Amino acid sequence: MITDHAIYRELAQKNNNKIVLLVMDGLGGLPMAADGLTELETAHTPVMDRLAREGSSGRSIPVRPGVTPGSGPAHLSLFSYDPVRFEIGRGVLEALGIGFALGPDDLAARGNFATADANGLITDRRAGRIGTEECIRLCKKLQEQTSLAADGYQVFVEPVKEHRFALVLRGPGLGGKLTETDPQVTGKAPLPVEDESGTAEGGHTAALLNKWIAQARKVLADEPRANTLNLRGLAKDPGLPRFPDIYQMRAAAIAVYPMYKGVAKLVGMDVIEFEGDRPHHEIAALARVWNDYDFFFIHVKKTDSYGEDGNFDAKVHEIEEVDKVLPDLLALGPNVLIITGDHSTPAKLRSHSYHPVPTLFWGVDVMPDVVQAFGERAAEGGAHGCFHATEMVPWAMGYAGRLQRFGA
Repeated sequence: MITDHAIYRELAQKNNNKIVLLVMDGLGGLPMAADGLTELETAHTPVMDRLAREGSSGRSIPVRPGVTPGSGPAHLSLFSYDPVRFEIGRGVLEALGIGFALGPDDLAARGNFATADANGLITDRRAGRIGTEECIRLCKKLQEQTSLAADGYQVFVEPVKEHRFALVLRGPGLGGKLTETDPQVTGKAPLPVEDESGTAEGGHTAALLNKWIAQARKVLADEPRANTLNLRGLAKDPGLPRFPDIYQMRAAAIAVYPMYKGVAKLVGMDVIEFEGDRPHHEIAALARVWNDYDFFFIHVKKTDSYGEDGNFDAKVHEIEEVDKVLPDLLALGPNVLIITGDHSTPAKLRSHSYHPVPTLFWGVDVMPDVVQAFGERAAEGGAHGCFHATEMVPWAMGYAGRLQRFGA
């Protein structure tokens, strides 16, 4: 069942109960061998296992059965927005995540620096995960040496983190349904931007982007690692309904990576700035603003990164690190806690996957089910069953007593 915002906007009521949505990006996994355990099942997680025994579990589907989601759509789903209906380009999320003020005439793209061989074939889609300082230098180089001014457009090249940057084109008549240039595998050449809308503005925008890309690749040609680039998620800000208005909750986002700050900001959450990039830094930030908000989104990135790298043991370790900080989170007294992922990223596959995501709900009014531990196979027997991720926030609202009775 896909969540209908209208009924929750009508029934939402304010109280003092607090909800925490803790997201370990790419949490879901697979065994490396047929008779093995997943990353979550392998991890030593005594606190999560206790919460699973005291709470109720299930498995969430981010988009539709069998569909592998990107991070943007998966997070929209967690926030109760159907990603099929509310389609958001990742470029918008990247730009908003670094605090870039997108205007109505702006088109944004997420950029990835990459490495290509002498034949132009991609050998590393992430340029060896170059450091952020290197990204800053490359963005400055592109900003200074590329231009679409002769066509009447401004170009902004903004560093994000590591190999990622945001590209923003500003000017009239931008739009269309634009394809990405990343072939998603190594050993292939980058793709051109194409327009699938068939509109004049779409064709014009695709031509502008291809012109800029050609300039940019010439500028980068002498770089040892980041000698090419790709663009993904090309889109404009669609103007979504605001999460705080729908659910009558002051909402805060605590995340390290800009993209996740962007998706939170897109739906109207306040982004909390803090020092550090580890789970305990995020819990410290949570404690600092605990009295100021009703809903808290906490995002842990490295579970996904290690999954994409195929590093099973590192993903296990990161899950264990999150478990270690849970007592500090619980000490704050959340009325409802959800622990989940936005999607699965099995180290075995080195990529996002379509597999349902283990999810647990814990709180005073959450009736315990038969589940005794937090893991993929254990969650299959949970009371929540296999459900659409857009239902997560509504369930939490019910558990927190934040919904009025429907009807007489």
